[in-house]
Amino acid sequence: MRLNAPKKVVWIIAVILGIVGVVAELAKIAAIEPYAFWLVLVGLVLLTLSTWLKGF
Repeated sequence: MRLNAPKKVVWIIAVILGIVGVVAELAKIAAIEPYAFWLVLVGLVLLTLSTWLKGF
């Protein structure tokens, strides 16, 4: 299986999602705390897909 480097925009979006999810959980931000796990998960899935799919 050949892996590709993710595009910079996709990488930045995934990192932002991960950071927001972690900060929401640790700082107990009430508005987005219930979605903290999902934000981190979506960020990781986005990074995984961007390495598997060419041009993503």
